[in-house]
Amino acid sequence: MLHMSHCVFPTPDIIKTSDFYVKVMGFKAVKYFDAKEPYISLYRDNTEIILTKSKNRKVIPNRELYGYGYDGYFITGRV
Repeated sequence: MLHMSHCVFPTPDIIKTSDFYVKVMGFKAVKYFDAKEPYISLYRDNTEIILTKSKNRKVIPNRELYGYGYDGYFITGRV
C-alpha cells in the first residue's frame, strides 16, 4: 500500500523555485543549506517536494525530452 510520495525536482535556482511554491501554492519551505548537497524541502498536507540544485543551467522537462508527459502531478479536491 502506497501512503505518500516525495518528488525530487532539480532546478537551477532552488530559492526562486521555493518562493513560487510557498507564495503561489501554499507550501511551507524548510532549507537544508548545511547539508553536503544543499536542498529545500517543501511541505503541504501529506506532500513533500525536495528541490535540488541542477548541475546543468537548464532543466529539460519530460514533455520536451519525450514529447509528452509531465514531471509531477498534484491531485487535489480543493484549491
